[in-house]
Amino acid sequence: MPRRHAPFHLLAFSVVGLLSVSLVPQVPAQMNSYERAPINYLHAEVHDPVAELAGELKSGAEELAYDSEFGYLQSVLQKLDIPVSSQTLVFSKTSLQISRISPRRPRALYFNDDVYVGYCQQGKTLELAATDAQQGAIFYTIDQSDDGGAPAIVRDRGQCLSCHVSTRTQRVPGFLVRSVFANAAGRPQLGSGTFTTDQTSDFRDRWGGWYVTGQHGSMRHMGNTISDGDEDTFDRDPGANEDDLSDRFHTAAYLTPHSDIVALMVLEHQTQMHNAITAANYETRQALHQSYQMNELLERPKDFLSDSAQRRISSAADQVLEYLLFCDEFQLTDSVSGTTSFARDFESHGKQDPTGRSLRELDLQTRLFTYPCSYLIYSDAFAGLPDEVRSKILTRLFDILENRDESERYAHLSEDTRAEILAILRETHPEFQRIAVAQR
Repeated sequence: MPRRHAPFHLLAFSVVGLLSVSLVPQVPAQMNSYERAPINYLHAEVHDPVAELAGELKSGAEELAYDSEFGYLQSVLQKLDIPVSSQTLVFSKTSLQISRISPRRPRALYFNDDVYVGYCQQGKTLELAATDAQQGAIFYTIDQSDDGGAPAIVRDRGQCLSCHVSTRTQRVPGFLVRSVFANAAGRPQLGSGTFTTDQTSDFRDRWGGWYVTGQHGSMRHMGNTISDGDEDTFDRDPGANEDDLSDRFHTAAYLTPHSDIVALMVLEHQTQMHNAITAANYETRQALHQSYQMNELLERPKDFLSDSAQRRISSAADQVLEYLLFCDEFQLTDSVSGTTSFARDFESHGKQDPTGRSLRELDLQTRLFTYPCSYLIYSDAFAGLPDEVRSKILTRLFDILENRDESERYAHLSEDTRAEILAILRETHPEFQRIAVAQR
């Protein structure tokens, strides 16, 4: 079933809204446990790539070059190693700089494995978000004015979380890609509802309010199209298989005239994979913290782990595994191809086994990846998971790939596919290799 959401009556606009469409209910108080120990989200020191760059700018070790048209955008992308080919364009009015966004002037988003950068034409700020290995999604801004002084990267202290914490981000500070019915002004038509987009989403429900370049055969999506009616009259045909956006807006005002469909599909997987990892991180740390507190009260051994804590950690591990292995992934019924070098750029960063196979190898015929196990298993965020949950994930992953775990949840993985993923991880993931040896 598509991840369809009914219209909301109580809405809040995101302050940064880097990825979100921001039309989300107010966050309930019980979700704010991340503000307290052991997470301390708002005050804990972070070491994500943007935080590191901020420190280098402050010390004078690095400088950002200013451009009269794009501000600090190009320099930021270069410093953070974000490819221009990752550009995607969203025309729905769904972020802080709402007056700067419309179908004639979309907002650009660029990303790599750990960082997202949002840019609006003549915008006051450049929007950044990064994944910290311990704290998950961290949000920042850079003032785009050229006042002669050195630019500073400013960390958000909670305002962005009005939209970047919800059930759509798996209840942790995180990222989300939304699909809406956007009118000619770029305003979402709330009465028609919205979709949260990830690897499980039906193709036809993706990219409302976004521009999309690339070929996708007979499949249809919501991109490139203005909604002038409702969900029942919305026509998906005019926006299909589009390679040229120049009749929709002034494409020369952007670093590239594209909004690559492959980049969009990778983005959708990556955002919710990041969220799943962060959710497991938080849940495990909180379970351990609470269990150890009870140990002190009940005079149990200091490192005793209660049954309740163990169940919470196991459940968190299962959530990561299901997303990591693409459970419920939407099956493509036609091939997909982009209009930029993004696919090639993305694949070039893959860790290869001796035969040249990589988890970053794109399929785009029936599914997103040739070997459906997320490349974010190599990320700092995954490596930063507490040992208690990371070891569970990797041990169970080994059992699944060895066909020791034949549960229905992973029936979509054929024996050949499992063997291929197993071979790749044995050669490219040292910790997995150690677990595989130990399990023999």
